[in-house]
Amino acid sequence: MDNVPVSGGCVLACNHVSSFDPWPLGLPLWPKRQLRFMAKSELYWWPLTLVLNGVGAFPVRRGQRDVAAIETAVRLAHDGHPVAMFPEGTRRTKGLVKRFEARPRTGAARIALEAGVPLVPAAVAGTDKLLRLGKIRIAYGPPVEIDDLRDREIGEAAAEATNRLMVKILELEGSL
Repeated sequence: MDNVPVSGGCVLACNHVSSFDPWPLGLPLWPKRQLRFMAKSELYWWPLTLVLNGVGAFPVRRGQRDVAAIETAVRLAHDGHPVAMFPEGTRRTKGLVKRFEARPRTGAARIALEAGVPLVPAAVAGTDKLLRLGKIRIAYGPPVEIDDLRDREIGEAAAEATNRLMVKILELEGSL
C-alpha cells in the first residue's frame, strides 16, 4: 500500500474490530518498518509472550494508569517507531453486541502530543470475518492536525485531539 502516511515515528490510531487488527494494520509497513502496539497484559502467558514480543507488542494493564506502558509508547514513537493504538480500548463487538458503545480514551492523542509525533488515523474492516474468508480492508488517513494543541494543558489538548481523531476514523470507516 502506497497510501500509508507513516515515515517516522507516529501514533497510528485505529478502530478495533477483532483481535487480529494489529496484523493487517502493520503488514503494509513490513519489512521496512515494524509496527509496535500495546497488548493487554492478560495475554502475556507462555508461550504467547514469545509471539507478542517477537511481533513488537508490549504489555499494558488496562483500566489502570499504566505509566510504564505510556512511557514505553512515548519513547518508541519519539525514537521513530510507529505505535498502534485503539482509542476505544476494546473491540466493538465480542460475539454478542455490547450493551454500551466504547468511549474513546485519550491515550493515543496524549502519547502523540508528548512524543511530538503525528497522530495518524486508520480504519480496518473484515478482520471479524476471517473464518468466512472475508475481504480485509484498511484505510489510512493523513495525520490529524494537533500542532495548535501543543501549548495547551495536556489533558485538555488530548481530549480535543481525540475528538478530531475519532471524526477522521469514522470517515475512514465509512470509506471501507
